[in-house]
Amino acid sequence: MAIRIVDVTDDASFRLVPPCADPGFDHRSCDYWEDADRGSKAARLAWLEGGAPAAAATSSRSRPANPFGGDERDELAFNPFAPASRGPAVNPFAPSGEAAFNPFAPAPKAAPTVAADAPPKLKLLARGLAVFGSYAKVLLEDGVPAGYAQFGPLSAYPRAQRTRELYPALPQSPLPAVITCIATTAAGRGRGLAATLVEAVCDDLAARGFAAVEAYPEVGARPNATSAATPEFWERLGFAVAARDDRFPVVRRDLA
Repeated sequence: MAIRIVDVTDDASFRLVPPCADPGFDHRSCDYWEDADRGSKAARLAWLEGGAPAAAATSSRSRPANPFGGDERDELAFNPFAPASRGPAVNPFAPSGEAAFNPFAPAPKAAPTVAADAPPKLKLLARGLAVFGSYAKVLLEDGVPAGYAQFGPLSAYPRAQRTRELYPALPQSPLPAVITCIATTAAGRGRGLAATLVEAVCDDLAARGFAAVEAYPEVGARPNATSAATPEFWERLGFAVAARDDRFPVVRRDLA
Protein backbone atom coordinates (compact mmCIF):
# COMPACT_ATOMS: atom_id res chain seq x y z
CA MET A 1 0.00 0.00 0.00
CA ALA A 2 1.56 3.29 -1.15
CA ILE A 3 0.39 6.46 0.61
CA ARG A 4 0.91 9.91 -0.88
CA ILE A 5 -0.48 13.20 0.43
CA VAL A 6 -1.09 16.06 -1.98
CA ASP A 7 -1.74 19.73 -1.24
CA VAL A 8 -4.75 21.20 -3.03
CA THR A 9 -3.34 24.24 -4.81
CA ASP A 10 -4.62 24.12 -8.38
CA ASP A 11 -7.26 22.61 -10.64
CA ALA A 12 -5.42 19.31 -11.07
CA SER A 13 -5.09 18.70 -7.31
CA PHE A 14 -8.65 19.93 -6.70
CA ARG A 15 -9.90 17.24 -9.08
CA LEU A 16 -8.39 14.67 -6.71
CA VAL A 17 -10.72 15.65 -3.85
CA PRO A 18 -12.98 12.60 -3.34
CA PRO A 19 -16.74 13.00 -2.92
CA CYS A 20 -18.28 12.43 0.49
CA ALA A 21 -19.36 8.94 1.48
CA ASP A 22 -22.88 10.36 1.91
CA PRO A 23 -23.96 11.68 -1.51
CA GLY A 24 -26.02 14.40 0.15
CA PHE A 25 -22.83 16.19 1.18
CA ASP A 26 -19.76 17.13 -0.81
CA HIS A 27 -16.34 18.49 0.22
CA ARG A 28 -16.01 19.93 -3.29
CA SER A 29 -18.93 22.31 -2.88
CA CYS A 30 -19.03 22.83 0.90
CA ASP A 31 -18.68 26.37 2.21
CA TYR A 32 -20.12 25.63 5.65
CA TRP A 33 -17.06 26.84 7.56
CA GLU A 34 -16.24 29.72 5.22
CA ASP A 35 -19.69 31.32 5.55
CA ALA A 36 -20.90 31.73 9.12
CA ASP A 37 -24.48 32.54 8.14
CA ARG A 38 -25.39 30.78 4.92
CA GLY A 39 -22.71 28.13 4.45
CA SER A 40 -23.78 24.67 3.35
CA LYS A 41 -22.33 21.16 3.30
CA ALA A 42 -24.75 20.11 0.55
CA ALA A 43 -23.70 18.58 -2.75
CA ARG A 44 -24.05 21.26 -5.41
CA LEU A 45 -23.14 19.99 -8.85
CA ALA A 46 -22.91 23.50 -10.27
CA TRP A 47 -19.97 24.17 -7.93
CA LEU A 48 -17.86 21.44 -9.49
CA GLU A 49 -17.39 23.35 -12.72
CA GLY A 50 -15.78 26.71 -13.30
CA GLY A 51 -17.44 29.70 -14.80
CA ALA A 52 -16.83 33.28 -15.74
CA PRO A 53 -16.60 35.57 -12.74
CA ALA A 54 -19.87 37.31 -12.00
CA ALA A 55 -20.10 40.94 -12.99
CA ALA A 56 -20.08 43.39 -10.14
CA ALA A 57 -23.56 44.21 -8.98
CA THR A 58 -24.75 47.73 -9.68
CA SER A 59 -27.48 49.52 -7.84
CA SER A 60 -30.68 50.33 -9.70
CA ARG A 61 -30.96 53.56 -7.73
CA SER A 62 -29.43 56.49 -9.55
CA ARG A 63 -27.26 58.90 -7.65
CA PRO A 64 -28.88 62.23 -6.84
CA ALA A 65 -27.73 65.06 -9.07
CA ASN A 66 -25.20 67.49 -7.67
CA PRO A 67 -26.49 70.98 -8.54
CA PHE A 68 -22.98 72.37 -8.12
CA GLY A 69 -21.28 69.75 -10.27
CA GLY A 70 -21.04 69.26 -13.98
CA ASP A 71 -21.08 65.96 -15.80
CA GLU A 72 -21.07 63.02 -13.32
CA ARG A 73 -17.85 61.65 -14.72
CA ASP A 74 -16.15 65.00 -14.16
CA GLU A 75 -17.51 65.06 -10.63
CA LEU A 76 -16.00 61.66 -9.89
CA ALA A 77 -12.69 62.67 -11.41
CA PHE A 78 -12.34 65.89 -9.45
CA ASN A 79 -13.17 66.58 -5.82
CA PRO A 80 -12.17 70.10 -4.74
CA PHE A 81 -12.16 69.04 -1.09
CA ALA A 82 -9.92 65.99 -1.56
CA PRO A 83 -6.18 66.35 -0.90
CA ALA A 84 -4.08 66.50 -4.01
CA SER A 85 -2.52 63.25 -5.11
CA ARG A 86 1.08 63.06 -4.02
CA GLY A 87 2.00 60.60 -6.75
CA PRO A 88 4.98 58.25 -6.60
CA ALA A 89 8.13 59.36 -4.86
CA VAL A 90 10.83 60.65 -7.20
CA ASN A 91 14.56 60.22 -6.76
CA PRO A 92 16.11 63.43 -8.20
CA PHE A 93 19.54 61.75 -8.41
CA ALA A 94 18.35 58.73 -10.40
CA PRO A 95 18.42 58.70 -14.18
CA SER A 96 15.07 58.45 -15.89
CA GLY A 97 13.78 54.87 -16.06
CA GLU A 98 15.72 53.44 -13.10
CA ALA A 99 12.57 53.07 -10.99
CA ALA A 100 11.06 50.80 -13.60
CA PHE A 101 14.02 48.46 -13.86
CA ASN A 102 16.81 47.54 -11.47
CA PRO A 103 19.20 44.99 -12.99
CA PHE A 104 20.57 44.09 -9.55
CA ALA A 105 17.20 43.42 -7.90
CA PRO A 106 15.85 39.86 -7.92
CA ALA A 107 12.87 39.33 -10.18
CA PRO A 108 9.62 39.49 -8.20
CA LYS A 109 8.01 36.12 -7.60
CA ALA A 110 4.56 35.65 -9.05
CA ALA A 111 2.04 34.98 -6.30
CA PRO A 112 0.31 31.60 -6.69
CA THR A 113 -3.24 32.00 -7.93
CA VAL A 114 -6.02 29.99 -9.56
CA ALA A 115 -7.91 30.92 -12.70
CA ALA A 116 -10.75 33.43 -12.51
CA ASP A 117 -13.13 30.78 -13.82
CA ALA A 118 -12.03 28.09 -11.31
CA PRO A 119 -14.72 26.17 -9.37
CA PRO A 120 -16.03 28.21 -6.41
CA LYS A 121 -14.65 25.81 -3.80
CA LEU A 122 -11.18 25.93 -5.33
CA LYS A 123 -11.28 29.73 -5.13
CA LEU A 124 -12.08 29.46 -1.42
CA LEU A 125 -9.21 27.04 -0.88
CA ALA A 126 -6.83 29.30 -2.82
CA ARG A 127 -7.46 32.47 -0.81
CA GLY A 128 -4.36 32.04 1.32
CA LEU A 129 -1.96 30.52 -1.19
CA ALA A 130 0.26 33.60 -1.45
CA VAL A 131 0.62 34.01 2.33
CA PHE A 132 -0.42 30.92 4.28
CA GLY A 133 -0.11 28.12 1.74
CA SER A 134 -2.61 25.39 0.97
CA TYR A 135 -5.86 25.00 2.89
CA ALA A 136 -6.50 21.34 2.03
CA LYS A 137 -4.81 17.98 1.50
CA VAL A 138 -5.86 14.79 -0.26
CA LEU A 139 -4.55 11.37 0.78
CA LEU A 140 -3.95 8.97 -2.10
CA GLU A 141 -3.77 5.23 -1.49
CA ASP A 142 -2.08 3.47 -4.41
CA GLY A 143 -2.90 6.52 -6.50
CA VAL A 144 -6.61 6.52 -5.60
CA PRO A 145 -8.05 9.43 -3.53
CA ALA A 146 -9.08 8.01 -0.16
CA GLY A 147 -9.10 10.92 2.29
CA TYR A 148 -9.55 14.67 2.52
CA ALA A 149 -8.67 17.30 5.13
CA GLN A 150 -9.34 21.01 5.20
CA PHE A 151 -7.57 23.37 7.58
CA GLY A 152 -6.04 26.79 7.92
CA PRO A 153 -5.79 29.87 10.09
CA LEU A 154 -8.78 30.73 12.23
CA SER A 155 -9.31 33.93 10.25
CA ALA A 156 -10.16 31.89 7.14
CA TYR A 157 -13.21 30.26 8.74
CA PRO A 158 -15.85 32.65 10.13
CA ARG A 159 -18.01 29.82 11.45
CA ALA A 160 -15.08 28.53 13.51
CA GLN A 161 -14.57 32.04 14.88
CA ARG A 162 -18.25 32.19 15.84
CA THR A 163 -18.01 28.77 17.46
CA ARG A 164 -15.08 29.90 19.59
CA GLU A 165 -17.06 32.94 20.75
CA LEU A 166 -19.46 30.56 22.50
CA TYR A 167 -16.65 29.35 24.77
CA PRO A 168 -14.96 32.32 26.51
CA ALA A 169 -12.67 29.95 28.43
CA LEU A 170 -10.80 28.92 25.27
CA PRO A 171 -7.27 30.34 25.08
CA GLN A 172 -7.10 33.57 23.10
CA SER A 173 -3.34 33.47 22.77
CA PRO A 174 -1.85 31.97 20.81
CA LEU A 175 -4.78 31.69 18.43
CA PRO A 176 -4.91 28.20 16.91
CA ALA A 177 -5.04 26.90 13.42
CA VAL A 178 -8.17 24.85 12.78
CA ILE A 179 -9.00 21.58 11.05
CA THR A 180 -12.53 22.00 9.77
CA CYS A 181 -12.90 18.77 7.84
CA ILE A 182 -11.45 15.26 8.00
CA ALA A 183 -12.99 12.42 6.03
CA THR A 184 -12.22 9.22 4.18
CA THR A 185 -14.10 7.48 1.44
CA ALA A 186 -16.28 4.52 2.39
CA ALA A 187 -13.63 2.19 0.95
CA GLY A 188 -10.91 3.84 3.04
CA ARG A 189 -12.53 3.32 6.42
CA GLY A 190 -10.99 1.47 9.34
CA ARG A 191 -7.34 1.44 8.25
CA GLY A 192 -5.95 4.55 9.91
CA LEU A 193 -5.94 6.73 6.79
CA ALA A 194 -7.71 9.65 8.48
CA ALA A 195 -5.23 9.50 11.37
CA THR A 196 -2.32 9.55 8.91
CA LEU A 197 -3.80 12.58 7.19
CA VAL A 198 -4.35 14.45 10.47
CA GLU A 199 -0.74 13.85 11.51
CA ALA A 200 0.45 15.24 8.17
CA VAL A 201 -1.71 18.33 8.65
CA CYS A 202 -0.44 18.86 12.20
CA ASP A 203 3.18 18.55 11.09
CA ASP A 204 2.51 21.05 8.30
CA LEU A 205 0.83 23.54 10.65
CA ALA A 206 3.69 23.28 13.15
CA ALA A 207 6.17 23.98 10.35
CA ARG A 208 4.16 27.07 9.43
CA GLY A 209 4.57 28.42 12.94
CA PHE A 210 1.30 27.52 14.66
CA ALA A 211 1.51 26.58 18.33
CA ALA A 212 -1.87 24.84 18.55
CA VAL A 213 -4.68 23.43 16.42
CA GLU A 214 -8.37 23.00 17.18
CA ALA A 215 -11.23 20.96 15.72
CA TYR A 216 -14.98 21.12 16.27
CA PRO A 217 -16.49 17.63 16.32
CA GLU A 218 -20.16 16.81 16.72
CA VAL A 219 -21.36 14.34 19.35
CA GLY A 220 -23.86 11.74 18.15
CA ALA A 221 -23.71 12.58 14.46
CA ARG A 222 -23.83 9.85 11.85
CA PRO A 223 -20.30 9.08 10.59
CA ASN A 224 -21.06 10.35 7.09
CA ALA A 225 -22.99 13.43 8.23
CA THR A 226 -20.26 15.31 10.06
CA SER A 227 -17.21 17.00 8.61
CA ALA A 228 -15.20 16.97 11.83
CA ALA A 229 -15.43 13.38 13.11
CA THR A 230 -16.11 12.63 16.79
CA PRO A 231 -14.38 13.72 20.00
CA GLU A 232 -13.10 10.15 20.47
CA PHE A 233 -11.35 10.24 17.09
CA TRP A 234 -9.44 13.38 18.04
CA GLU A 235 -8.60 12.21 21.55
CA ARG A 236 -6.91 9.12 20.09
CA LEU A 237 -4.65 11.52 18.17
CA GLY A 238 -3.52 13.50 21.20
CA PHE A 239 -6.20 16.20 21.20
CA ALA A 240 -7.75 17.17 24.53
CA VAL A 241 -11.25 18.47 25.12
CA ALA A 242 -10.71 22.20 25.62
CA ALA A 243 -14.39 23.13 25.94
CA ARG A 244 -16.98 20.59 26.98
CA ASP A 245 -20.45 20.52 25.48
CA ASP A 246 -23.08 17.81 25.16
CA ARG A 247 -23.13 18.19 21.38
CA PHE A 248 -20.43 20.55 20.11
CA PRO A 249 -17.25 20.30 22.20
CA VAL A 250 -13.96 21.86 21.13
CA VAL A 251 -10.79 19.77 20.99
CA ARG A 252 -7.29 21.19 20.96
CA ARG A 253 -3.75 19.93 20.53
CA ASP A 254 -0.49 21.75 21.19
CA LEU A 255 1.98 21.58 18.32
CA ALA A 256 5.67 21.04 18.96
